[in-house]
Amino acid sequence: MHRFEVWAPHPARVELECDGRRLAMARQHRGWWRADVADAGAGSRYGFSLDGGAPLPDPRSPHQPDGVLGLSAVVDHDAFAWTDQAWRGVALPGAVLYEMHVGTFSALGTFEGAIEHLPHLVELGVDAVELLPVAAAPGGRGWGYDGVDLFAPHHAYGGPDGLKRFVDACHRSGLGVVIDVVYNHLGPTGNHLSQFGPYFTDRHRTPWGEAVSFDGPDSDEVRRFVLDNAVMWLRDYHCDGLRLDAVHAIADDSALHILEELAAEVHALGAHLRKPLFVIAESDRNDPRLVRSAEAGGFGLDAAWADDWHHAVHVALTGESDGYYADYVAPDALPAALRQAWVLDGRWSATRRRAHGRAPTGLTPERFVVCTQNHDQVGNRALGERSAALMTDGRLKIAAALLLTSPFVPMLFQGEEWGARSPFLYFTDHHDPELARAVRAGRRAELAAFGWDPEAVPDPQDEGTFARSRLDWSCLDAPGHAELLDWYRTLLRLRRRLPALTDPRIPAEASYDEGLLRQQRGSVGLAANLAPVSRTVELPPGSELLARSDAGVAHDRNEVVVPVDSVVLWHEPVDPWSTAPRPSI
Repeated sequence: MHRFEVWAPHPARVELECDGRRLAMARQHRGWWRADVADAGAGSRYGFSLDGGAPLPDPRSPHQPDGVLGLSAVVDHDAFAWTDQAWRGVALPGAVLYEMHVGTFSALGTFEGAIEHLPHLVELGVDAVELLPVAAAPGGRGWGYDGVDLFAPHHAYGGPDGLKRFVDACHRSGLGVVIDVVYNHLGPTGNHLSQFGPYFTDRHRTPWGEAVSFDGPDSDEVRRFVLDNAVMWLRDYHCDGLRLDAVHAIADDSALHILEELAAEVHALGAHLRKPLFVIAESDRNDPRLVRSAEAGGFGLDAAWADDWHHAVHVALTGESDGYYADYVAPDALPAALRQAWVLDGRWSATRRRAHGRAPTGLTPERFVVCTQNHDQVGNRALGERSAALMTDGRLKIAAALLLTSPFVPMLFQGEEWGARSPFLYFTDHHDPELARAVRAGRRAELAAFGWDPEAVPDPQDEGTFARSRLDWSCLDAPGHAELLDWYRTLLRLRRRLPALTDPRIPAEASYDEGLLRQQRGSVGLAANLAPVSRTVELPPGSELLARSDAGVAHDRNEVVVPVDSVVLWHEPVDPWSTAPRPSI
């Protein structure tokens, strides 16, 4: 016996098509419909016919074996043989994340292919992988941000069982899993929600058109749709956290904002499961209310991406100042980012021509996720260049040192740790010719507005664009790549060894003068030389040199020479009379 249910207040009649039979469904309260089928179960193929039309996939479909335009399939979540019963989760404070796109991470481009490379991540020393969206989306390749069947893991990656095997393998390896979810819009192809009910509203607008209706008539069921989806990834797939895409595009005028309600549900589930579960938000507003507690008037999310940190570091290390990078060229931008993650804390933004953001007063460092590269900052360049194509090897090591000694939650982007040279381009797989043409033209127009030659922009629909974006794992042992990988491993070992690097009570103090960047976090000091000549840095007496990116660095008792494009780290002796936080090592 299997019970089929669907929320569909719009049609006057709903029928279930299941394994080739069409059956009437009984209307329930508030627009719900129900049918019980005695011989249906795991693997049964089904859809819903609205007012006699062709069957459509279930809005809550757990599996789309034939893609977003095919029928749904029943999944028995209790049938999977999990082996992670001893897994107690991963806490976000102190963790290091690793952003991964399943389709390009391995040669297979599947969950199984990603499992093969988990030993590399364990040896690297990260704590959790953050997957770009894996909900069912059009075609076989894409970034995942145009998903339409939000409850169904993408069939091209391996479907529900593939994701479960991946999460199970991660937990066996000591790695957590974070899922990127998109609740600000749905993709155009296969998006049938409006035929079922009022999932969208013209009361609010987003860059993708009508907004998801979180505060209009009948919006209680729309909110439940999203809340149940969030909980599903954590309960049925054993994931450890969520990353919410572009929450600034989520409009909700309710007294209880959907983000606050979502955070509360996730934390309640974590309490029930007795392990930490967390929610990270992406937002461009620099609004501390996202991560303030509900009791303090915030939404209670656990952390927010801090793109300002990336922008300030990128400008300092590459010299780029076009577009939004123009807001980060001021001499104090980099020290501000290193200290508080956000640069635009109410200060003037030249690109917006207004003040932007608000000071993160009182927020602890683990409330911010920072990176030197991510899918957006790489993939939204015309040619998808990674930092390895924009910086010297020395500056790549400086970027890594700044990231992994920061007081915030660091996130690496796949392949960054060995200086991968393969680009990460924008790619799609739309089968509708008109939509494909619109995406191609829109991409070129968007990048032309940033000053890139539209004729040089790779075609997102070309399968070669996707193929070029795959990681080349053969480079790991090549000269240059192996040295950078060893540097990342060294820094991650230091981060685990030295409590000062993960203690949220110890802020980063930073200065940037004549090309010499200095950062101090408790007993750990850092000096990076971006000047055109070598610089000499005086060390406190008795300091231990922890790491240096240039083997030719000279060092004596009290000073160290820092060559051009290099960085050194040291550990100072602890003053036993200091009243500052001083965890024992």
